[in-house]
Amino acid sequence: MKVLLDSSRWIEFFTSGSLADRYATYLGPRYQLITPTIVLYEVYKKIKQERGEETALLFAGRLNKTQVIQLTVSIAYLAADVSLRHGLGWRMRLFTRQPRTREPRSSQATRI
Repeated sequence: MKVLLDSSRWIEFFTSGSLADRYATYLGPRYQLITPTIVLYEVYKKIKQERGEETALLFAGRLNKTQVIQLTVSIAYLAADVSLRHGLGWRMRLFTRQPRTREPRSSQATRI
């Protein structure tokens, strides 16, 4: 199953925040992680600012092991439309046409 973790979820995981174990679940073989380039930017910038370049590069290496997708104009518009249709926050959320189980809007990952 394809899953997108947004920047705040990756930062929570990398910094061992209180919800890190929840996000670690998505790192197993059951899920294929999708990472938009904007997430690379946001995570690298935040970690470098707070923990230094060496740590930021280490974490960026982990993100690069996921399926990195370019945030193209068409993907940006699609994400905005999906966000509006589903009443999601400002962060990019993408979905596939696969049926999905009903989850609360506070879901911590987005199925792709």
